[in-house]
Amino acid sequence: MSALRIDVTTPSRAYPVHVGEGLTDALGDVLDADGASDRRFVVSSPTVWRAHGRAIERAVPAAHVILVPDGERSKTTRTVARIYEELLLASADRSATVVAVGGGVIGDMAGFAAATILRGVALVQVPTTLLAQVDAAIGGKVGVNHALGKNLIGAFHQPLAVVADPRVLRTLPRREFRAGLYEVIKYGVIADRGLFERVARDLDAIFAREPDVLVPVIAQSCRIKADIVSQDEREGGLRRLLNFGHTAGHAIEAVTKYRRFRHGEAVGYGMLAVADVAVRRGALDEADREALAALIARLGPLPSVRDLSAADIVQATRRDKKVIRGTLHVVLPTGIGTTEIVDDVTEPELARALRAIGMRP
Repeated sequence: MSALRIDVTTPSRAYPVHVGEGLTDALGDVLDADGASDRRFVVSSPTVWRAHGRAIERAVPAAHVILVPDGERSKTTRTVARIYEELLLASADRSATVVAVGGGVIGDMAGFAAATILRGVALVQVPTTLLAQVDAAIGGKVGVNHALGKNLIGAFHQPLAVVADPRVLRTLPRREFRAGLYEVIKYGVIADRGLFERVARDLDAIFAREPDVLVPVIAQSCRIKADIVSQDEREGGLRRLLNFGHTAGHAIEAVTKYRRFRHGEAVGYGMLAVADVAVRRGALDEADREALAALIARLGPLPSVRDLSAADIVQATRRDKKVIRGTLHVVLPTGIGTTEIVDDVTEPELARALRAIGMRP
C-alpha cells in the first residue's frame, strides 16, 4: 500500500501528513524530502525507544537521541527543561530539527521545546500511538500540564511534517490502541457519519490492525483535522469542534491527577456527558445518543467513575482553556456527523449529565 499524503495549510506553515505502512524505515528519506536540516535531534521515551529505537537509528543514523519520561504526570516544564539542557549541551542551534518520536505526550513536550528554544526551531512529528497519529501530532498545539489543569502552558508551533506509520501500532498495548479509537469516534461524530459507521462495521479488523482497514481510518481522521486546522489555526471558532468530549474529559484527567484514565478514555466519558446534555435539550435524537454509547461500549470497559464527584468535575471545568471571559464553550452533538458550539450550558446541566454517566453528586 503506497503512502498517502494529506496537506495542512495554515497562515504560519503548510506541511504534509504522511500516512503509510513502513514509513519509519524510510524516515531519513522523508525528512530529506520535506526539507529537514541535517542537524536532527530525536526526542523520545525509554518505552518507545525499546520498541522502535533500532529502526529509527537505522533510518536517521546521525541523529542525537534524547530520552525523557513519558505519561501525563511527566508532561511538565521540568521535563521540558531536561530537553532544553540536552539540546544545548549537544550544541543545537537555529538550524536544528527536533524529531518527536512517541505518543501525544512526547509530541507535546518535544514540540513545546522546539517552539521555545532559541525562539523556535523546526519540528517533525513521528507519532507512535493511534491517538497521536489521528489527532495530537497534527495542528501545531504543543505544551505541558499545570497542577491546576491540562495543557495550560503551551504554544502553537506547526511541524515541518507529520509521519504516521501504522506498522508501529502493532506494539501498542490494546488499552493504548483503544484510547486512540475514542478520538476517531470523535471525528465521526463532529464531521463524518460514514467514518463513524466504518468504525462500527470494521471494529474487529481495526483491533486486528489490518492495514487495508486501519490506514483509511487514520487517513480520514487526519483529513478532517487537517481541513479544520487549515481553516482555523488558532482555535478562534471552527477548531473548537475538535474539543468535542474534551471539556469534561480534561476535567476528569485533572481531578484524578492523570493517574487513572488514558486521555481517550476521559474523552469517551466526556462525549457521553455532552450527548446527555444534547438529548435533554432536544438537540440530539435518542437513537444517535444510543449509537454513540453503544460504539463506545464496544471498545471495551472504561475505568469506573462511580467514586468521582460531579461537583468536583464541574469545578475543574472552570479552569479549562475553553473558558473565555468566564464563559465555557461546549461542543454539543446534534447528530452523528454534526455538532454545534454553545456557550450557555449551565453548571447544573453539566452536573446532571455527569451523574447520568455514573458519577456521584
